[in-house]
Amino acid sequence: MAFLYAMFIGLTTGIGLIVAFARYEKVRSSRRAHMAKTVASFARMTVQDTRKILPQEFYPPWLVWLNVQLKKIWPYFNEAASELIRASVEPTLEQYTPAVISSMKFGKLTLGTIAPQFTGVSIVESESDEGGITMELEIKWDGNPNIVLNINTRLGVSLPVQKDLDFILKVVGGDLSTIPGISDAIEDTIRNAIEDSITWPVRKIIPVLPGDYSDLELRPVGVLDVKLVQAKDLANKDMIGKSDPFAELFVRPLRHKMKTSKTINNTLNPIWNEHFEFIVEDASTQHLTVRVFDDEGLQAPELVGCAHVALKDLEPGKVKDIRLKLVKDLVVQRDTKNRGLVQLELLYCPFGTESSFKNPFNPDFSLTSLEKALKTATAETEAVDLDKIMNQRKSDVIVRGVLSVTVIAAEDLPAVDILGKADPFVIITLKKSEAKATTRVANETLNPVWDHTFDFVVEDALHEMIILEVWDYDTLKKEKIGRCIMTLTRVLLEGEVQDTFELDGAKSGRLLLHLKWTPQLVFRDA
Repeated sequence: MAFLYAMFIGLTTGIGLIVAFARYEKVRSSRRAHMAKTVASFARMTVQDTRKILPQEFYPPWLVWLNVQLKKIWPYFNEAASELIRASVEPTLEQYTPAVISSMKFGKLTLGTIAPQFTGVSIVESESDEGGITMELEIKWDGNPNIVLNINTRLGVSLPVQKDLDFILKVVGGDLSTIPGISDAIEDTIRNAIEDSITWPVRKIIPVLPGDYSDLELRPVGVLDVKLVQAKDLANKDMIGKSDPFAELFVRPLRHKMKTSKTINNTLNPIWNEHFEFIVEDASTQHLTVRVFDDEGLQAPELVGCAHVALKDLEPGKVKDIRLKLVKDLVVQRDTKNRGLVQLELLYCPFGTESSFKNPFNPDFSLTSLEKALKTATAETEAVDLDKIMNQRKSDVIVRGVLSVTVIAAEDLPAVDILGKADPFVIITLKKSEAKATTRVANETLNPVWDHTFDFVVEDALHEMIILEVWDYDTLKKEKIGRCIMTLTRVLLEGEVQDTFELDGAKSGRLLLHLKWTPQLVFRDA
């Protein structure tokens, strides 16, 4: 009897707790929904709604005076700003114009008759020793702009397109969907052009009084050297065979400032080893963006994935080797699909500091002390003869070096034999010169020790790569365990490197290597 009573009490208590929890979750969900509606209502508030809640009589007198003056000068500001926008955005539109569109010009451009209103102000005190304050004004604008683009397509169709500030396209007297693909092309063109024209780092200087304002102009602050090394495990976009990947890199998405790599056919692990340079206007806010595409021939290339890195994360004068995971969208990162990764070497050099940094991407970096002396001597000659002398010297002298590679050992290799062992050996390949060398076979071990040194003559160290592949030796066949790929950037900087390198394509395993670079100077025969 006592057992049944205890069971009844326990069952009743459990049901009560479940009911209470369910009711609590319902109340909590209702409160969240109510809060979301409240937040959404505040987000939809206009300047007029704000004035109803907080009438102007509660504004500070100086803020009311400022709004009155702004309303008076708005017609003149509208005219000047419209011309400024037209002059600055139209050239940018031409740079972004896709192949299907022949021209894009503003038919109408006015910011409307409703002036913005100052609705708040905040004062920020400077923490520097010099003191000072910064005044930040809050502006709300429920404007009525009228922007019409006259767009001529290569199909012979002329479209007057009305463009609202919320980026909604409207065709005046027509239907944009009648021409396949034209809507997306126009939308992307306008968005890219406007974003590049009005977002930082862009500075528009409007002189109010006559004078020299050149010190306010935005100037480049440095150079970003990028070596696109390789990509690994890319998502396959082809139904038959493998993708034909190429990469697109930029700091600013202007067509003439974007760099494109060569296409590597039929592979998901392309090796590019290409070098690019970019001008940096603001290292604290700009990013380097990388997009990897699959080349579809006559059709538009298909995006495999993209990635970006903030320039503020780079230490000036120091080469950074990074591996970035590719995603579908840099803004909305909800895609969990594995799209592969891309490997880069980055070096940021601010202007005015080049002499204090060792830049392995600089063509003069590989010069020996003798050749640098020759270059210094020719620099003292007259400017008229300088190019002639340098060209003659370059035709007589080749700069190259010797790369010594010591394969010391490997650790924690995966078992590939039936008995849980392996018979590993290493094949070393220089990608550009195609020079090869092979270590001996280490029998029945997952932690082999070779301690074997090879010397390679390298004539173009900046564009050379070293590939080390670990194989398992069997009498009937050889099985690849993994590989590691590296540029010579690090050994060029440091002269000598000893480190452990992870094996790609293997479940586990590392290679212990020692690399040494010895520059040489070789004279050609006359």
